[in-house]
Amino acid sequence: MAFVPMAIPWSPEHQMQRLQVTRKLLETEEEAAFPLGGTHPRYLYLASNHSNKWGHPRGYRIQTLSFAGEPLPQNSSMERAFSWGRYQLAVTQRKEEEPSSTSIYNLNDPWTPTVDFTDFINNETVSGQDLVAWVTAGFLHIPHAEDIPNTVTVGNGVGFFLRPYNFFDQDPSSDSADSIYFREDEDAGSCEVNPLACLAKAADCALDLPAFSHGGFSHS
Repeated sequence: MAFVPMAIPWSPEHQMQRLQVTRKLLETEEEAAFPLGGTHPRYLYLASNHSNKWGHPRGYRIQTLSFAGEPLPQNSSMERAFSWGRYQLAVTQRKEEEPSSTSIYNLNDPWTPTVDFTDFINNETVSGQDLVAWVTAGFLHIPHAEDIPNTVTVGNGVGFFLRPYNFFDQDPSSDSADSIYFREDEDAGSCEVNPLACLAKAADCALDLPAFSHGGFSHS
């Protein structure tokens, strides 16, 4: 968002400031890396080459909720082992050799880390590529008397939302059925009788999760 000065039609000698949406396409990994505590776009979303029926690029918005403090100083000899903490959000090309932003072995030798996240950001293009969004979220909690006997969780929630942004043509919840009614002589597996029977086929972003089992329990 940017404030744009404009003349008031009924009072040309005065100006007013009007908010205006500004859009910028981020081309490189450096442009798509946002340091912790720095300027962060109000709206940031990953757009595809496909459009919805309104002509807007279909994509997902990343909305971060974080109260993280200052990262480890970069002049520290250990900082490279935790260099992911420099960024609130960084978007890079997806690579098989970059599966995680750190390594369990970084704890063993933080002065010579196995994985240095800053190596992932090397001016490669992010336009038209498979991408990974690395999000840092956290908060500081200093223990106090009211933590006994239990710590209140209100206000301590952090994380991020991956929200559809022009991904659908309208609010997808409007297609959710409130109730299903069918008679004994009707086929509950028919889409015409039971819209929920075809939900998996109709959902554009539904995951196809394979069956799994664990500890004697199975689910499909």
